[in-house]
Amino acid sequence: MNPSVACVVPCYNEEAAVGKVVRDLRASLPEAIIYVYDNASTDNTVAEAHAAGAVVRHEPRKGKGNVIRRAFADVEADALLIIDGDDTYDASRAREMVDLLFEGPYDQVVGARRESVETAYRAGHAVGNRMLTGAVRTLFGNDVSDMLSGYRVFSRRFVKSFPALSREFETETEMTVHALSLRLPTVELEVGFKDRPAGSVSKLRTYRDGWRILKLILGLARRQRPSQFHALIAGLLTVAALALGLPVVVEFTRTGTVPRLPTAVLAAAIMIIAVLVLLVGYILESFKHMRQEQASLAHLGYLAPCRSEDFVPVTLTDPTSSRVIRP
Repeated sequence: MNPSVACVVPCYNEEAAVGKVVRDLRASLPEAIIYVYDNASTDNTVAEAHAAGAVVRHEPRKGKGNVIRRAFADVEADALLIIDGDDTYDASRAREMVDLLFEGPYDQVVGARRESVETAYRAGHAVGNRMLTGAVRTLFGNDVSDMLSGYRVFSRRFVKSFPALSREFETETEMTVHALSLRLPTVELEVGFKDRPAGSVSKLRTYRDGWRILKLILGLARRQRPSQFHALIAGLLTVAALALGLPVVVEFTRTGTVPRLPTAVLAAAIMIIAVLVLLVGYILESFKHMRQEQASLAHLGYLAPCRSEDFVPVTLTDPTSSRVIRP
């Protein structure tokens, strides 16, 4: 049996573009089931998607992250491709991306955007993307060049082990950090990126969504790097305690008195808090390792992506009995 392939196209008011995206995906991946997830559109997105031959499903809660969570829960496939419904990505590369996932095998193939025209990125978006991607590379690893790409292919085991907690455009950041934290095999493939067609309007709010993504990165740093995060806070508190306390200590060694007793008490209290913050970081580090072990086990509960000709059936013997277990 050939592996199953599904495409998920999140859409909100994309009547001008969604039909072409579905047709391009159908031409590139004729065997795939194409799902258009309508996110409470008020235009003719649903009609255009139906006319192009897509399976239309609905997610009434606004936000791309809500759509991804619903799609990842509902869709069953050995390879799942997601692509924005605005026709800015080169959907004709879908076949290459899916084939690359199976050939690796990889758990994630990211379509790293390369501008086909100079106006593909809105003002400030390219700079913001580089800054946010740089922050993630610094905190979590260097294996990513386009963290915010909305064109990706996932294995079944990635999809079913991904928590999908984000609500809006920060979902791509969550996917990237999930892969980096568990060291899941990931590869990037350069894809064309162009302007939206006439009549299509971007739903990304530059400053609001950029701030949400930055907050998510900081929150993930606190959860995924707790010892480093708390060590930084403890270091700042230690500097403050020393700045307050050293003059008191110097004065005490000179005169044998502590005339600034409140300052001495405050410095000691801040230093105690710094030590407690550092200890909390190490405790949370232990919890983080337990969470990662559970996530890794959930991930390993599914077979690696492979084509039917690459699948080798395995016969296992139960060591506690003479039973033979066949797949």
